[in-house]
Amino acid sequence: MRYIVIGAGAVGGTIGARLFQGGHDVLLIARGAQHDAIDRDGLRLITPESDETLDIPVAAGPVPTRDDDVVILATKSQDTIAALAPWPSELPVVCAQNGVDNERTVLRRHERVYGMCVWLPAQYMEPGVVVAHGYPYSGMLHVGRHPQGVDDLAAQIVTDLGKHGLVGRPSADVMRWKYGKLLGNLANAIEALAGRSPGAGTIAERARAEARAVLDAAGIAYSTTEEEQAVRRHLVDVRPIEGVTRGGGSSWQSLAKGTGSIEADYLNGEIVLLGRLHGVPTPVNEVLRREAGRAAREQRAPGSMTPEELLALIDGRSAT
Repeated sequence: MRYIVIGAGAVGGTIGARLFQGGHDVLLIARGAQHDAIDRDGLRLITPESDETLDIPVAAGPVPTRDDDVVILATKSQDTIAALAPWPSELPVVCAQNGVDNERTVLRRHERVYGMCVWLPAQYMEPGVVVAHGYPYSGMLHVGRHPQGVDDLAAQIVTDLGKHGLVGRPSADVMRWKYGKLLGNLANAIEALAGRSPGAGTIAERARAEARAVLDAAGIAYSTTEEEQAVRRHLVDVRPIEGVTRGGGSSWQSLAKGTGSIEADYLNGEIVLLGRLHGVPTPVNEVLRREAGRAAREQRAPGSMTPEELLALIDGRSAT
């Protein structure tokens, strides 16, 4: 089986590298400077216990496919449709992405779609270099068929992930885990806009409380913080790496790199959408969605706002 990893950034690069180290056939799909650096020098994976450069095959776009190909889609949610458009719809696709809309979107075109709930603290800030801070494993990945179940391919993917540096877990209710992770990802916009400054935690808890009310109204099940901590305990800890400054999460990295886009429409925006569908007000997540999108379009640096400024906007929106 060959794994085609579309999006060789922090998550995709780490997953692809670990699969490659486990002896699997891997092809990375990357663009621009990332493609050129990997093609020229290989992919450098830095972890708390190793620093290794791997000669993983890389391509800038679609290649002739094989019957045993499996796509691991690790792009941002806003890039899902464009990333998959050139690839045959017969290929099975694993959505290794934040948010909960990608699987449904991909299912319109691909018959075999798998959800992957990704807990993998990593960063990609320099072409050709991915830093994975998890220890003793780089990440833990729940995998299941969408919308429900664990078939033979899902079980094989889990086995392959577990061969080197990752923990794979079969999950018949993978979307429940992804909705649970969505609650945590609502804070991504806060970190991108206001950093980790005091006061950010209060906004995050308001965003999550709002989201839980929305999910409950919609009848959508989600994993709890206690469940998540129980399965992650002793498996994925975040360790500092000498000589490496750990930045923020994926949304923080989007602003830091000036990509011009951010994932907030598919994180905070998912809660806003569900709130509108089910008649639940969502002023906190609406402001976070709006302001994160504006910061990305205007190419602001991370931390361009204070928590007080964000709170004032949220309170103003809540009063209308």
